[in-house]
Amino acid sequence: MRKKVGIGLVALAISMVVTPGSAQTAVPAAPPAFATCRACHSVQPGGKSGIGPNLKGVVGRTAGTLPGFNYSPAVKASKLTLDEKALDEYLAAPTRKIPGSRMPIATPDATKRAAIIAYLKSVK
Repeated sequence: MRKKVGIGLVALAISMVVTPGSAQTAVPAAPPAFATCRACHSVQPGGKSGIGPNLKGVVGRTAGTLPGFNYSPAVKASKLTLDEKALDEYLAAPTRKIPGSRMPIATPDATKRAAIIAYLKSVK
């Protein structure tokens, strides 16, 4: 007799991305809105920063404090706590929120920003 696998379990399996080495480093699948972010940012545990800093654990972090990333002087000096509100404002208009920021890409769509922020909250 064949057992059916619940759709919830299949969806869960599909939604997880496992990096080589260990299931402990599983990261939830990113929403489509994160595709643009992925060009410059990693979210993998211990992952290298790219053009932009690794965003794992970014929610609640003070801007400009990830060790080893060369932030702009403006971001370092901002002392901005990257909570949901600050991230929403920053993603909407990075250089308006932090004049002198090097992040060139804004996300004007509020729905996409909300999806990105929810995803970033999930990759602690």
